[in-house]
Amino acid sequence: MAARGVGMLARLPLCAQRSQVLRPTHRLLSCPGTVAADAKREEQSSRSVETGSEDRTPKKKFSEVQKERREQAQRTVLIHCPNKISEKKFLKYLSQHGPISHHFFYESFGLYAVVEFCQKESVTSLQNVTRTPSMGTEAAIPFKSRFFNLKLKNPSSQTSEKSSIPCSNHSPPSSKKLSELLCYAESVDDQLNTLLKEFQLTEEDIKLRYLTCSLIEDLAAAYFQDCTVRPFGSSVNSFGKLGCDLDMFLDLDEIGKLNTSKTSGNFLMEFQVKNVPSERIATQKILSVIGECLDHFGPGCVGVQKILNARCPLVRFSHQASGFQCDLTTNNRIALKSSELLYMYGALDSRVRALVFSIRCWARAHSLTSSIPGSWITNFSLTMMVIFFLQRRSPPILPTLDYLKTLADAEDKCIIEGHNCTFIRDLNRIKPSGNTETLESLLKEFFEYFGNFAFNKNSINIRQGREQNKPECSPLHIQNPFETSLNISKNVNQSQLQKFVDLARESAWILSQEDKDRPSPSSNQPWGLAMLLQPSVVSSVSLAKKKRRKPASERIKNLLESIKSHSPENDTDTNGKRTVSTQA
Repeated sequence: MAARGVGMLARLPLCAQRSQVLRPTHRLLSCPGTVAADAKREEQSSRSVETGSEDRTPKKKFSEVQKERREQAQRTVLIHCPNKISEKKFLKYLSQHGPISHHFFYESFGLYAVVEFCQKESVTSLQNVTRTPSMGTEAAIPFKSRFFNLKLKNPSSQTSEKSSIPCSNHSPPSSKKLSELLCYAESVDDQLNTLLKEFQLTEEDIKLRYLTCSLIEDLAAAYFQDCTVRPFGSSVNSFGKLGCDLDMFLDLDEIGKLNTSKTSGNFLMEFQVKNVPSERIATQKILSVIGECLDHFGPGCVGVQKILNARCPLVRFSHQASGFQCDLTTNNRIALKSSELLYMYGALDSRVRALVFSIRCWARAHSLTSSIPGSWITNFSLTMMVIFFLQRRSPPILPTLDYLKTLADAEDKCIIEGHNCTFIRDLNRIKPSGNTETLESLLKEFFEYFGNFAFNKNSINIRQGREQNKPECSPLHIQNPFETSLNISKNVNQSQLQKFVDLARESAWILSQEDKDRPSPSSNQPWGLAMLLQPSVVSSVSLAKKKRRKPASERIKNLLESIKSHSPENDTDTNGKRTVSTQA
């Protein structure tokens, strides 16, 4: 699995090193105007925010963050280090090639260092003094990348030193550890924010994801100069948790774009190219070649699978050095636009991400979601449900996608493959919500809302933020925000949906009962969110309620008597048709 068991240790710039070991999320490299500074500021604000009061610091556009992260990655190298190494000598050696702005160490099948130089030229300088290893009886493929292997000239003198690098474990907390943290929280709001803090991607993890994409881009650029490999999905939309997969796409749109400032005269020059019958075939051929290249020439790329006949062709592989499970597609611009939309929703109100992370964790605890494809509800569907629910509050906590479209100007206009993906991209022009509901209230209301939602006839639509009649007979219908004819939850069957509804009702009931008799935080007894994450508790409540139900024969008898006691006129809807409730 991606990044499972990966340990990380953050390090400060050389000029500010300390002897004590600090957790990466608690101490970030922070220079004014950098992505790291934004991350640090957001972390500080999240500690005190419980009812949606927002930091008024100007927020960066998604495209600005992506650009800055990519530039950071281009001047960063990945180095496989000996298990015992002097950090001081290691940094002194690298500093010969230029000043280092940031570095950290982590463990994944060995010890690795991620080193970010201040200038891109420092990377070239390091590459110029690096040799291709001699492999003895085997032959090395001489690929010049930014992934290095460091060896000691005199191992005995280095290993005798006591300055070996300690690495802290930076995986998500175990279920037991999480339960302990939640039990000692002061409030349900504090519980949700604690869960978010423990599961969200750290600054170091994000840097490593962008670096991995940049290393794959170096490989692809051998065939397609000026191409870009961009991360999308949970790695960039602010809803990714530690250990999530790395989705990336090969962006070829910038190749061969006409630079009007350099054209003059009566002639127009074009590249000679190969032609194929369709764009899908072109995608399959490109990914097939890139897949072969990763398999044969890509350092650290293992388990390469070319899945070219899927609806969206892709290459799947493991990047062993980073620990990420990767999926590579090409020109998947709608997916990137969806990532931008989720990023915006997550940045608009501090409660959004805390609620989404908690609902996802709750769903996973009760096997409503799974990493294995099937009839389960996906994390993306759950996120859409949370966004829709927050649009339905009074006053709304999140704006509808149609409203964001009305705020857009000319530079925001975006049409992809005939789909209108236009919405405002400047977060600072969106008015914050006046809603002051607590996270505890929102959590309980979410379960009550969807525990009684008419899934049998209504669909979920974040474009308009209101319930609509389902256009198809799927048990759960959630409209794709951009490809509006698609149902993103078409895979969900009736039994899985009913399981979700039952668990939502039981969870709402548990939260309402705890209002009457809440244990002391010091008692170390599960309560609030911790109680909801205990599968046995929710299951026992459900079982107890089922035992209290009347026998099936008696329920059917009462139903028949109820039907006889009502006249036909009272059982018709406004259209004169007989109504039958199918919602449990």
